[in-house]
Amino acid sequence: MRHAQTARDATHFYMKKENTVLNNLIETLKDGQKGFKQAAEGVSDPKLKSLFRDYSEQRSRLATALQSEARRHGETDPETSSSATGALHRGWMNLKSAITGGDEHAILAECERGEDSAVEEYKKAMADGLSPSAQEIVSRQFAEIKAAHDQIKSLRDAAKN
Repeated sequence: MRHAQTARDATHFYMKKENTVLNNLIETLKDGQKGFKQAAEGVSDPKLKSLFRDYSEQRSRLATALQSEARRHGETDPETSSSATGALHRGWMNLKSAITGGDEHAILAECERGEDSAVEEYKKAMADGLSPSAQEIVSRQFAEIKAAHDQIKSLRDAAKN
């Protein structure tokens, strides 16, 4: 009897830890969703507007997938929003001032900073011993996040010239 209780406690602890990791990623994605939406509103170039809108929608879709995964692992109320302090730590805090200045290079630089944070959050999550199903989703999403990061960086580099 005691062994069964210990196993349940360990499973509960593992699930709780995993849900914390997933909720962290959901917050990161929600921050990115908001950041890209603001960036889309702050640029005049139609291609950048479209790209930023696409990335905002992508982040929403990725967050929804993680919320579903967290529910499958017993989370009753997965994260649904970004956090005020989380945004500060995820690189999006200077976006408003870049938008106000209307400088597309500065806006791209701030988006890249936000993407740097997202890439780091995903790397930490993948090293955190997630369940196989969560690991698969997070790894797949990481590839999308990394591709977005690399594209933003490339656009920022091109905007300098």
